[in-house]
Amino acid sequence: MPPASPAALKSRHWGMALSFVLVVILPILLSGWYVYTRASDQYASYVGFSVRSESAPSAGDVLGGLGSLVGVTSSSTSDTDILFKFIQSRDLVERVNARIDLREVWSKAPGDPIFGFQGGAALEGLVREWDRKVRIHYDAGMIDLRILAFAPQDAQNIATAILEEGGILINELNDIAREDALRYARAELERAQEMLREARQSVTEFRNLYQLVDPVADVQGQIGVVTSLQQQLAEQLVGLGLLQANAQPDDPRISQTELRIQIIREQIDAERQKFGSTGGEVALSEVVGQYEILAADRQFAETAYAAALASFESARSEAVRQSRYLAPYIRPTLAQEAEFPEREKLMLMIAGFLMVFWIIGSLIFYSLRDRR
Repeated sequence: MPPASPAALKSRHWGMALSFVLVVILPILLSGWYVYTRASDQYASYVGFSVRSESAPSAGDVLGGLGSLVGVTSSSTSDTDILFKFIQSRDLVERVNARIDLREVWSKAPGDPIFGFQGGAALEGLVREWDRKVRIHYDAGMIDLRILAFAPQDAQNIATAILEEGGILINELNDIAREDALRYARAELERAQEMLREARQSVTEFRNLYQLVDPVADVQGQIGVVTSLQQQLAEQLVGLGLLQANAQPDDPRISQTELRIQIIREQIDAERQKFGSTGGEVALSEVVGQYEILAADRQFAETAYAAALASFESARSEAVRQSRYLAPYIRPTLAQEAEFPEREKLMLMIAGFLMVFWIIGSLIFYSLRDRR
């Protein structure tokens, strides 16, 4: 076979070179011209903050875990999560725009259609520009913001407005939480008061019905009487035995002692019958059982009332102080020099993207050409 002829430039080679110039070189030159001559300098202001809360022991903890009685609840969503969503919301854009004319601030680069504000009068344009100019980073309960503007003071003013509006939102959430806690505590206190009132009224009606202040104390007193009578009965029985052993059978002391023993036994039987019934209608044991139930209900109502009262006082004390507040750990900074656009990084990204795009296009071209 004859040797291969020397390589020579062909039309496709010239086409590839032309495509490289058109797809890579020319866009890079145009991008460099725009970035270095038309793109306006942008200044960044940084701010970082978190939401701090002060929590005191609840009344339920103080009173032995009676939180279920006073309706103690907790929020499942942190205030920082709410604030993170709020910073990206249309509501915040509208609030900040009411303080600062964002259209004027972001339109200070009329010769820069890429980085300048090109939206119309609708608020949606400002929201889209907000997403470009405000970058947010959220980590471990801390929020960091970077705000861009064409003047350093404008960037700092926007950062300050965001910080102040975030504080207003936290205060609103704090007020709502305090009002809810106070309202719930007041409702629980009223319910506990009504329950205590009903329990005490039931005890009063019971005492009026049976003419007994404390049936338990009466039963204990009757037990003491029976015990005393039994002791007397034992003494009389011993005395009777001594008389029968030492005296004559017709001794009058024997008959008197027997009569005394009979009376004591009758008295003991009478006292014991009181335990079985009172007035011949209701058993005293049943009366005591009813009283113990009413007393237990009253004690529970008193405990619930004490817990509700402590919860109400705690909620009222919380209402007079701020339990949540915005704590900035980075105050809005004032830039000394422009950081953006990052021209070198931007040019490298453009050049890399164009090179990758041209190489992929070339490979596709040669792949299709080889298949023919």
